[in-house]
Amino acid sequence: MTRTAKVDRKTTETEISIEVTLDGTGKGEISTTIPFFDHMLTLFTRHGLFDLNVRGQGDTEVDYHHLVEDMGICFGEVIKKALGDKKGITRYGYAVVPMDETLSQVSVDISGRPYLVFNADFNNKRIRDFDPILFREFFKAFCDHSEITLHINVIYGRNLHHIIESVFKAFARALNKAVSVDPRISGVMSTKGSL
Repeated sequence: MTRTAKVDRKTTETEISIEVTLDGTGKGEISTTIPFFDHMLTLFTRHGLFDLNVRGQGDTEVDYHHLVEDMGICFGEVIKKALGDKKGITRYGYAVVPMDETLSQVSVDISGRPYLVFNADFNNKRIRDFDPILFREFFKAFCDHSEITLHINVIYGRNLHHIIESVFKAFARALNKAVSVDPRISGVMSTKGSL
């Protein structure tokens, strides 16, 4: 069973194409025109063992907000599409990832109920001209369009790059566990019979 999907989105503000293989090997081609965002999505691809091709551009001369949020929309849609009927998936995933002085914890529930808990303090710092608070908008859009519950908790950390990197690695590993198929699961992992 190959679980793949592709989503294209074009608006007056952004143009995005994302293709994912859930049961991949961690290979990807990422180009969002935002180098730090590319770096985080590349980490996600490798550490989640997803195959991911991303192309995106937008009105970044105005702000990065539109492109980052719309990437979250497309990313959520493509994961939901690749999951299909969700039969046999583990549903829950959890990871704690250190990055030097930083420790982040991410929990995932592929529940059919979008919800984001985002506990990360970036202290109003930027990485070059990128405002990392936009990652909250990315994850919120991802949750809304994938119908996934996601809890992101930075337990501690000082270096902004390390904090964000540990979040994306933990997200990758937690999502990988949640989408994994367990042959012991008949139907979906729910007493209601649906997700």
